[in-house]
This record gives sequence, structure tokens and C-alpha cells, in this order.
Amino acid sequence: MTATTLRCEPTAAITRSLLGYGAVAGPFYVGVSLAQALTRDGFDLTRHPWSALENGPLGWIQSANLVLTGAMVVAFAIGVRRALGAGWGPRLLAVFGLSMAAAGVLTADPVAGFPAGSPGGTVSWHGTLHFLVGGVGFLGLIAACLVLGRRFARAGERRWALASRVTGIAFLAAFAGITTGSPAATLPFVAGVVLAFGWLTALAVHLYKTV
Repeated sequence: MTATTLRCEPTAAITRSLLGYGAVAGPFYVGVSLAQALTRDGFDLTRHPWSALENGPLGWIQSANLVLTGAMVVAFAIGVRRALGAGWGPRLLAVFGLSMAAAGVLTADPVAGFPAGSPGGTVSWHGTLHFLVGGVGFLGLIAACLVLGRRFARAGERRWALASRVTGIAFLAAFAGITTGSPAATLPFVAGVVLAFGWLTALAVHLYKTV
């Protein structure tokens, strides 16, 4: 049986379709978030987290963005399991995806100055849960990077092992910074999110080509 035949088998086709969601998830989430961040009145990329975009009359856009991206990441995690086999890597990616979807349902609280005129310091039950599930998801993504980095190292794929580990450590640093509440940590965290989704997109393309 030729490699071409294998790639056309239904099982391989389903796996490739699932992995394809991983290639789309990052550009979709980052693109929709940045488009809003640059156009919505009162939003400041240097001070306001993307989660704050869930507020206001157009908040449904970011909520839908989180839910749809989360669903795509979960589909990707299933594809990774089918491509690489069972293990903690796919499970942790699924945790990240589920947390994004949950964060889309549990609306974040307004941040001082956004939406325009909103008071700062308000804390709601859904805002608290938003950041709790978000934190769990971010830790899941960090762990997934490190776990898959170890797997790639064992398989002799040194470049992927290095890329996965560097991404995990860099995102851990960005996440630790944003938990301090300092406005100065906002842009580094955005950079960490872009890096993490860049890794996820590249991994999806890599696995897509190998199935």
C-alpha cells in the first residue's frame, strides 16, 4: 500500500481534518482579538487584556471568539491523540481548549476605562470564574508544551523539542507577569499568547503533513 493510499484512507482524512482546526485556531483567535483591540473605542492594548473585550454592546464577538477557538483547540487535541497516540499532551491541549470555551461563557469583568465610562475594581462571580478557568487553561497549555517537548526529544526531533520547551517557558513567564496585575505586563502577555498560538499552528501543520 502506497503512502498516497494511506493518506486517502477515511481514518487519515478524519485525523487531518481535526489537525486542520489547530492550524486555523490561532490565526482566527489572534486576528479577531486584534481587530477589536485596534478598533473598539477606549480599548488600550498596553493596559487592557483581551478578555475585557467581552464587555459592552459588541462583547458577544469576543465571547464567540473564545468559544469557537476553544472548540477548534479541542478538535485539534483529538487530532493530536489520533496522530501521536494517547498521552498527557493531547489531554492538556483539550484542557486548554475547554477552558477557552468556558471563558467565553463566563464573561470577564470590565477594566478601568473599558468599556468607556465603566468603573474599575468591580468583581463578579462570573468574572472571578472567568479568570480561574483561564488560569487552569493557561497552565494546561504550558504543561502541554513541556510534555510534547519531552516526547519530541525522545523521538529525536530536536528542533520541535526545543521549540516546544521554549514556548512553554516563555508563556509561563508571560503568564506569571500578568498575574501580578501590573499594566506593564499586558503587552508581554499578548506577545506570549501570540507565541503560544504560533507554536500550536506550526505543530498542527507539522502533524498534518506527517499523517
